Amino acid sequence: MPRRIIATALPWLAAEHRLRAEGQSGLKLPFALVETAQGTVRLSGVNAAAAKAGLSAGQSLTDARAILPDLLTKPAAPERLGAFRAALARWAERFSPLVGQATGGALILDATGCAHLFGGEQAMLQALITGLGEHGITARAAIADTKGAAWALAHYGQTAIAPPGHNRAVLADLPTAALRLPSETTDALARVGLTTIEPLTRMPRGGLARRFGIETMRRLDQALGAEPEPVGPNRPVPVFATRITLPEPIGLVADVMAGLDLLLERLCKQLETHHMGARALTLTARRVDGGDQTASIGLARPARDPMRLRQLFERKVDDIKAGWGIDALRLMATEVEPLKPAQVTQAHRQTEQARIEDLISRLGNRIGFENIQRVLPAESHIPERAFISAAAAHSAAGDWTGIAATRPPRPVTIFAPVPLVPDADDRPDLAAASPDRPNPGPPAIFTFRGQRLTTTRAHGPERLAPEWWWDDPDWRSGPRDYWRIDTAEGPRLWLFHTPAHPAWCVQGVFV
Repeated sequence: MPRRIIATALPWLAAEHRLRAEGQSGLKLPFALVETAQGTVRLSGVNAAAAKAGLSAGQSLTDARAILPDLLTKPAAPERLGAFRAALARWAERFSPLVGQATGGALILDATGCAHLFGGEQAMLQALITGLGEHGITARAAIADTKGAAWALAHYGQTAIAPPGHNRAVLADLPTAALRLPSETTDALARVGLTTIEPLTRMPRGGLARRFGIETMRRLDQALGAEPEPVGPNRPVPVFATRITLPEPIGLVADVMAGLDLLLERLCKQLETHHMGARALTLTARRVDGGDQTASIGLARPARDPMRLRQLFERKVDDIKAGWGIDALRLMATEVEPLKPAQVTQAHRQTEQARIEDLISRLGNRIGFENIQRVLPAESHIPERAFISAAAAHSAAGDWTGIAATRPPRPVTIFAPVPLVPDADDRPDLAAASPDRPNPGPPAIFTFRGQRLTTTRAHGPERLAPEWWWDDPDWRSGPRDYWRIDTAEGPRLWLFHTPAHPAWCVQGVFV
């Protein structure tokens, strides 16, 4: 039986998917999706009306507005589009068990031995196009002996069906872009007069490969059937879930936990088989009256240890209302991440890390993971920008040892600069700058937050300059000279002096 491949062209997929989600399928007005790339807002997808007006993906929004001032736009959502493409591939499995995707989201189906189920190849293609149209997607489809030939006909051909064994004839007059070559290669071919596929088949292969690359000959061979190109089906995402049906309804917490122990053992074995770990799990208890009760937990790091997961479920199971009884339990890992096997019996550091992760998990399930923050180092010498706050459950602990070794000590508490109140008994030669003394020492006596303090020891200065790529109003006065001082009254303060403005401020307190 000859091999037959179906390829689809979905030219407006991105825009039509967004219009479908907005309930605007079939919109006749020009519409485009926009995204920011390298500081420029560009079109990432257009509908048929916008393409007819001369717009295309990759065009800047400014140029598009110059052509169509009334262009309707929406921000692109690549993750939603990816999910929709996967859903289309699953939907297309009604036509063939082998469904893959090509560049741009085009569907590729291995239709070998399937056409007779739909009344022939023409009827099968029409059913596929009609089905996509019912989902609001404009499509063209073609069928040929090879994946490359079917793709070329769907995107550039005038006919939809290539008779078996006639790939060379139906591809002869198509442009070289139909071979799925980069635009740089097709432009180079056009400069030497090779604009269609047929002349390529008669040229010496060695010279073509040396001048235009091996990929050019590979794509030509794939389209003509000289090199095999199988249809790689999308592998279904494994669902990590398990369930048990109980012979008699239960209602005690101890009974539910016993069932949970069995489900955790099964689920963790599934996760281990696929080298995955759970980040979120949901236990669903089905009651005899038809209602469902759920208990969900989250984890700071992926895990598949039944005992650790059980401890997190204990408080959640207490909140389940059994009603007249529970007759089924289902446990599902709703979020999973890769987790490679690791040896945890040798390194004490791993044990400490596991304890911290367990603590974050317990606290996160009580007060919310977004409320547990950790401080991480940042690439900045400005004190208030030298750290960032991040969710502890979604970030790794930062390494502060290298930073502490390469910079002077920093105060434990940093706040907005507070001007000092000079004291009348202070020595004037230490309180202000002069041409002979460009870097004055800190004031000997001053008042800070209502307390009169006396300087006993000072370390400095440490000059910090503003970062020119940030426009911070607090740093517009220029560089600062920082001092660490000890006072007779006890407080250890972090003072700075701005040479351009003779005044002293406190910005931090040491332990």
